[in-house]
Amino acid sequence: MDRLTRPDARTLAVVTAVAALCLLVTLIVWRRQDLVGVVLALLCVLFAIVAGVSVAAARQSDDETAGETPPAAASPLPEPLGIDADTLDALDSRDALRAVRDRRRGLDEG
Repeated sequence: MDRLTRPDARTLAVVTAVAALCLLVTLIVWRRQDLVGVVLALLCVLFAIVAGVSVAAARQSDDETAGETPPAAASPLPEPLGIDADTLDALDSRDALRAVRDRRRGLDEG
């Protein structure tokens, strides 16, 4: 059994954009204000969203295949302070927090 080939993002974007445009023209010409009009409007919005996502996917695939240079190495993350969330929960008073800061300053200076 043969599988159907999946269309690429550009083809899907063109097809859904044309479908959304056709639905929009149909809505404008018919001027229906019943359930059929609501369904057509929702389908128009859905096709427009799919077209927009397909365009974004096509642009992303173009960027990946363009062979961009890899980004420069990120700067190293700053050192953790050595205080975890459990320690901060245990330290309720300002005096205890001040003592931890003073001890950290002493370690940094020495």
